[in-house]
Amino acid sequence: MNRLTLLFSAAICFLALPSQAQQVEVIKLPELQKRLSRATDTTYVVNFWATWCAPCVKELPYFDQLTTTYAKQKVKVLLVSMDYASQLDKKVKPFVLKRGLKSEVVLLNEPDPNTYLNKIDAKWSGALPFTMLVNNAKSKRATFEKEFTAEELQKQLQAFL
Repeated sequence: MNRLTLLFSAAICFLALPSQAQQVEVIKLPELQKRLSRATDTTYVVNFWATWCAPCVKELPYFDQLTTTYAKQKVKVLLVSMDYASQLDKKVKPFVLKRGLKSEVVLLNEPDPNTYLNKIDAKWSGALPFTMLVNNAKSKRATFEKEFTAEELQKQLQAFL
């Protein structure tokens, strides 16, 4: 095999490798609470969703767009998957990769909603999608148990900043 053929073969193999997929960290409630209680002037947009939730899937691009739109501002989007941890490799990671999500994605590994719903928000029934806007420096917090349009989400965030 000549050097050019070998180089070409190596390049083809390299290009055939999957690109580095976004990492999806599996976290427990205390880690999520720690992230959301930081004394910072960053506004967190936290969306609770699942791969099997049609309204969630429909609105995810709107949240992901915030990551790009507000990249130079103190806004952080956190997409919290409510899928079972056993679905991480089979469903969640392929879903995130296929859609090319740029926002941070974590999977909340808490099997019993009755033990964590009230700790996230006392008014949350557990329905998805569920969104929180949090800015601890401004002592501001808002929650929404609904599906957003791009315009509604943008309006809520602007009013929050």
